[in-house]
Amino acid sequence: MREYGFELALCGALEDSERLLARQLGAHVHGRRIADIVAVDPGPGFDQRAAITDETIPPAAIESPVGPGQARPLRDVFPDRRPDERHRIADRAVDAGFFESERRSGDRYVRQVARYPDAWFDRLVGIENKPDLDRPGDLQTQLRIDVSLGLFDEVILATASHVTGAHRNRLPDEVGIWRFDPETGEREVLREPTSLPTDEWGLEVIEREAGQAAVRPVDPAVKARARRRLAERAYGKGWRTFAWPACTRCDPDGAETAAAVPYCAYHDRIVNPVEDCGESCPGYESADPPAVDVEAVRDLQSPWVHDPAGRQRRQAGLDRFE
Repeated sequence: MREYGFELALCGALEDSERLLARQLGAHVHGRRIADIVAVDPGPGFDQRAAITDETIPPAAIESPVGPGQARPLRDVFPDRRPDERHRIADRAVDAGFFESERRSGDRYVRQVARYPDAWFDRLVGIENKPDLDRPGDLQTQLRIDVSLGLFDEVILATASHVTGAHRNRLPDEVGIWRFDPETGEREVLREPTSLPTDEWGLEVIEREAGQAAVRPVDPAVKARARRRLAERAYGKGWRTFAWPACTRCDPDGAETAAAVPYCAYHDRIVNPVEDCGESCPGYESADPPAVDVEAVRDLQSPWVHDPAGRQRRQAGLDRFE
């Protein structure tokens, strides 16, 4: 089973109204770690977050000392940034629907359209996909990084392989194990994951060579910001990030395990449009890419809200808005 199709099939099987999913996101602080799937469980402030924008809000804008009250000069909001960086961050935040911007005597002022809810997500679950355990690559190191850093509340390995005792022994004890059949969508929990201490110090592996590793401690406050950034990126990105094949054989509704995916009727499987599609494929028949409204599908299938009305400013006092 190819990992790309396995990953999309698993996302399709997991997608529901209770959880957000995204693929291929950076799950690191100082190093470099890309998580295959990130699952976000909504928290009590989720509806407030969903009402602001359906895009990723720039982390620098969230962390800036500006709120939904009185607008502040941009130079005071980002005092340590160069002027071009200040405007670039503000532009991204305005485009995302999180900042409002105005000019006063030639200076730029910004304010939040709504207060950012810190408790909008509850748990983050990292899922590493390895359909064939006979070709594990650097799986053991990747999972040890996830466990020791502790950005995720839980870490899970998903595979299509038969899992032996030797496989289990090579994995950190905290990692849960799923056996997933991408053809049927059936998922068997072979081992439950252990909850990780996300609010405690973590240890991140930066480099690893034979017999040695370079590590850095990560304090709880830094981890909390990294978790929020990861959740924000997952909210805006989602998992249907592929381009549709320009081929008549592409059937977005053909896969039983997932809605709106690049399923190929010729190969009878989910394909990677970048690697599998084109004139070199014997089943290729040129056509316009299928017209699929992936935002509408995601809106229907998950808690994510497409194109929310936003939070309009309503004056409640001299410098207070709600």
